[in-house]
Amino acid sequence: MSQFFDAGRTSTLWSRLAPHPPKPPVETKSRAGRNLPAAITTAVVLLSLVALSLVFRVEFFLILVIAFLTIAMWEITGAFMARNIRIPLVALSIGQLATLLSTWFLGIGIGLLVFLFATGIAMLWGLGQANGVDRNFKDAVAGSFALAWIGLSGSFAVALIDFPHAQAVIISLILLPVANDTGGWLAGILFGKHPIAPKISPKKSWEGFVGSLLLSLLVSWLTVGLGAGLPFVWVAAFGVLTPVIATAGDFAESMLKRDLGIKDMGSIFPGHGGMLDRLDSLLFCAPTFYFLFSVGFGLL
Repeated sequence: MSQFFDAGRTSTLWSRLAPHPPKPPVETKSRAGRNLPAAITTAVVLLSLVALSLVFRVEFFLILVIAFLTIAMWEITGAFMARNIRIPLVALSIGQLATLLSTWFLGIGIGLLVFLFATGIAMLWGLGQANGVDRNFKDAVAGSFALAWIGLSGSFAVALIDFPHAQAVIISLILLPVANDTGGWLAGILFGKHPIAPKISPKKSWEGFVGSLLLSLLVSWLTVGLGAGLPFVWVAAFGVLTPVIATAGDFAESMLKRDLGIKDMGSIFPGHGGMLDRLDSLLFCAPTFYFLFSVGFGLL
């Protein structure tokens, strides 16, 4: 029985589970710039899990969101450690969980109030550490940023369950960012010659942006138009805004990664980086999708 309480084994287990800076990605000679078969397999598995949760019971969707965002919070905690910035993983995860659950059961308004309370706690925690004013301020801002980016944006995704045609609405949020990434990647590989912002993200091109726009419009027609039953003006709005928001978000994240000195936010998925690297576009788009669907369905 004593083996289960062995201090050495416990410390080894904790060292593996504790947040840590992400590992550098494995170099590949692929023109795609990543391990394409592994990336496709990872994407298919993640999308299948979400699709099955929506088909059988929507509660499974909530469980998946909580699990995915908890991993994402763990990853960003480790990413900040690359610049010696410390944020309270456990406290932020609890605040994030409270925000998601209150949004699910009580609506986005209560979820926002819980988020503000949790953010205040995170700020006070960061400012109250005995690490000097500059260090405390960085920790406080980083913790609040993490909770806003992951927890607050995730709560808007959870709130979509209250809309008419909820399954189609949620599928729109999932597939449109995927279409944006896929269209941009394919067009960039085949035709990309003119970088949008070479100093920030040299692989993103105007040709890739056009590919993102075209595929997003097609998927928007299928999900927003046929699935959710909204008129063409909303199909166009989602199809156009998704590439704009996702691309702007990608540039912002690229600048953050460069400042932290990392390539990916995590390394748990082969060919894909981390969970946050997979969810980033979705999280950037979630608040806008919530607003657009609210207006489109006449709820605002």
